[in-house]
Amino acid sequence: MKTKEIVSAALFITLSFIGANIKIMGSIAFDSMPGFLGALLLGPVYGAFIGMIGHFLTALLSGFPLSFPVHIVIMIDMAATMVIFSLVYRKVAEEEDFSLKAITLAGVLGVIMNGPVSLLMLTPLLLPAIGLAGMITLLPVVSGVAALNIVLACLVYKLLPNRIKKVRKKI
Repeated sequence: MKTKEIVSAALFITLSFIGANIKIMGSIAFDSMPGFLGALLLGPVYGAFIGMIGHFLTALLSGFPLSFPVHIVIMIDMAATMVIFSLVYRKVAEEEDFSLKAITLAGVLGVIMNGPVSLLMLTPLLLPAIGLAGMITLLPVVSGVAALNIVLACLVYKLLPNRIKKVRKKI
């Protein structure tokens, strides 16, 4: 690990803390935008770590409203989401600094992972507590906020100078 990547990851975690304070509903917030951006710039491992910590901070600030075990599952899902998002973008974009095709495909997969897949993983824990109606009600909120986080991360990534985006090729 290089100092530059560690410091960058720490800055993204700090941004996640700020995003964790911009809540939409309960522990659904703008904490994952830095994780998605970190996944694009620093790679899947850093992105996964940033995404996990970002959600943990949101859950902590919210008082773990759905229970600690639920938020552990969400943290695992966030890590998997960032890994898939980063790997798909890197594979499809290849050597391009910004690929609309890659960002669209990675973004759609990110929303699917963060929305329906996350809720499916949480079904054994949440279904008894909030019922099927509660699960269905969460789906558009979780998916919509995931999409907003991804769009914001992609806009920031697009606006960054190419010399900053070149770092991702070295990692």
